[in-house]
Amino acid sequence: RPPEQILQTVTYGVRNANADSRVSDMPRFGADGLLTKEQINDVAEYVLSLTNTETDKTAAGRGAQVFADNCAACHGDKGDGNPDVGAPRLNDAIWLYGGDKATVVQTITYARRGSMPAWSERLDPATVKLLAAYVHSLGGGK
Repeated sequence: RPPEQILQTVTYGVRNANADSRVSDMPRFGADGLLTKEQINDVAEYVLSLTNTETDKTAAGRGAQVFADNCAACHGDKGDGNPDVGAPRLNDAIWLYGGDKATVVQTITYARRGSMPAWSERLDPATVKLLAAYVHSLGGGK
């Protein structure tokens, strides 16, 4: 991410009360009836297969089409993610909430709607810029 975008996110946060915070919401595919339990199971198997995790290959095969139809628009055809819309990579086995099948199913079913505070409301401008520079140095610029 360019340093300016990192600074924007650190300054205003994500999904909070600040009018300038970023908003990115994944649908609640199960809770809102967008996918069946079987489809969610299959797409979870497919997502896990992207990380070379042992999966049910038949279910993962079915899940590939479910993923293409419902997830690829944000997460990319191969699960590379898209930071512009807040969609994380799914093919690198780095999981914020856990990478076991039950957690992946839960995420697909109910989504995750965590938030990040607007650090500009808690820290002075110089500290916010230093924090953004630090995040960039950790690889946030990739």
